[in-house]
Amino acid sequence: MRRLSKLVATAFIGLFFASSASAIDLTVVSWGGAYSASQIKAYHEPWMEMNPDVTFIYDESAPEGVAKLRAMSEAGNLTWDLVDAIAADVIRLCDEGLAEVVDVDEILAPAPDGTPASEDFGDLLVSDCLIPQIVYSTVVAYRNDVNEWEGRLPEDICALFDLENFPGKRGLEKRPINNMEWALLCAGVPKDEVYEVLATDEGQQMALEKLGTIKDETIWWSSAAEPRQQMADGEIKIGSSYNGRWFDLINVDGAPVEILWDAQVFDIDGWIIPTGLPAERREAVIEFLHFATDTQRLADQAKFISYGPARMSSAPLVGMHAELGIEMGPHLPTDPNNSKNVFVYNFDFWADYRDDIDVKFQAWLAN
Repeated sequence: MRRLSKLVATAFIGLFFASSASAIDLTVVSWGGAYSASQIKAYHEPWMEMNPDVTFIYDESAPEGVAKLRAMSEAGNLTWDLVDAIAADVIRLCDEGLAEVVDVDEILAPAPDGTPASEDFGDLLVSDCLIPQIVYSTVVAYRNDVNEWEGRLPEDICALFDLENFPGKRGLEKRPINNMEWALLCAGVPKDEVYEVLATDEGQQMALEKLGTIKDETIWWSSAAEPRQQMADGEIKIGSSYNGRWFDLINVDGAPVEILWDAQVFDIDGWIIPTGLPAERREAVIEFLHFATDTQRLADQAKFISYGPARMSSAPLVGMHAELGIEMGPHLPTDPNNSKNVFVYNFDFWADYRDDIDVKFQAWLAN
């Protein structure tokens, strides 16, 4: 009897350790806030319900993703399993061998009508390492209750630089991207020549001089949560952030804020698989990506945030916000009423020039 009990106990312990060994923790890196919440609701939670042995550990370090992946590579200590990144950063990581080259038709689901994933994503596949999720925009918003503006409201992007008619603090991201383009536009550079000019030392100086006209009235942000709170508090009167953050501030919080869609900068955000994942973790990541980037899941994400799904087959499935009960189509950056004057972001330019211009921009900020 004692021998039987010992055998049962041994079998139980073996079963326990076998079960524990099969459990996988995956560290998923994203941006936090409303965006991470939309991912969690649209596909992380449904995936975990179907795969109880997989646990996601959430990391909000995406803004420092390039630097941190470089550091991990140098240290030989890869702790991230899946990383959310903007397209220009994906191009850099891919060029440096820090992101895995993927065959989207091999690892991702086709559209419901059988269209291969590569055709469904189309022109958004701007890198061999990118698995697109959403189209979003960096866009300016403003408070519509500023007494000092005497009833005037911004009509174009250059209101950002107009301190006479629109006095008050600005909020801009603490990096050159978007700011340099808007500065050149408002310095008189034609839209189709902005990147040609920005590639020169003279063009970079022109952009910094234009930004210099509002530098003392600008609060520079690093996290997209900052301008949302600053706008809500009235600390800034006009400023930039991601359109999904402004959507939440306006439609969830009811703040007296409006989006200025003029010269919104389209961008693509998606997943990368870090190079060198252990086989078991990589297999789990691939299985998750197959689910999380299918047509329905990308459409589902738009129920929680006002970003356009990256698949063409997802667009017709976008409907009402899951909690607010409002149609999401008119709030997407791709809506025709919002995209009358879009500034097209040049991914290749920033992949090539980002590091050099970053140094110049940060030095300018410090002076």
